[in-house]
Amino acid sequence: MPLTLVLCIFIIIAASFAHRKWYNAKLRQKRLATPLSDREWAIIIDQVPLCQKLPHDLRAKLSGKINLFLHQVEFLGCNELEVTEEMELSIAAQACLLIVNTDTWYDTLQTILIYPGAFKSISKEYDGYVVREREVVRLGESWARGPVILSWAHAAEGAFVDDDGHNVVLHEFAHQIDGLSGHTDGAPVLAKDHKFSEWQRTLNEAYNRLIFNTEMGRKTFLDSYGATAPQEFFAVAVEVFFERPTALKQEEPAVYAQMSKYFQLDPSKWD
Repeated sequence: MPLTLVLCIFIIIAASFAHRKWYNAKLRQKRLATPLSDREWAIIIDQVPLCQKLPHDLRAKLSGKINLFLHQVEFLGCNELEVTEEMELSIAAQACLLIVNTDTWYDTLQTILIYPGAFKSISKEYDGYVVREREVVRLGESWARGPVILSWAHAAEGAFVDDDGHNVVLHEFAHQIDGLSGHTDGAPVLAKDHKFSEWQRTLNEAYNRLIFNTEMGRKTFLDSYGATAPQEFFAVAVEVFFERPTALKQEEPAVYAQMSKYFQLDPSKWD
């Protein structure tokens, strides 16, 4: 094949790739700039009252990100569950609340599976070369690079009761953003001006404190489930950061400061 022909083919392929990348970027920006309708926003406020507390500048950002999220992700009902618009808007709003003021995005997430209620899952435990499997009942589950699996009964309750520090959607999507670093380990990708050493020291101290108090049988402010692993501590702290920010700021001020810097939000000041 003549060299000139090879070069022409290469140029055509490169130009096609560049055009597609440009088109996708323009489409993304268009969707981010397209607000939700008044009807859609009313559904979100009804399903997720926490969104009504957002400052107006953040509402506009949230609206665009929800729009983009809905175009990217497919919602699938399990066990004969029929997925409704209310379900999609509720879950999308909570997922996007975590990233409303940052450049973080769920790049690899394509599918969300929704069960009517709690569902069974197979848990694997490794002991050297021995692998043990056991069936466990879950309210939510997050897989690296997707999908996210949710119990709608618990997702709906967690969203509606927005001041108890328990929210399965926020919890599972905290795992999603944690996993964007390549490892779901309680250490998400931080901004350039956010020192990892400070993040690690602060969260490790609080995590170890929670483990100690849990083992001593003491009542803890953060859910004791956070003592099971660093990634669970992060997800539990995220739930409380959004739903009980003032209390977290009082009980664990250093953790609150790190969360506030990471999410670029200060929900303790939201009305």
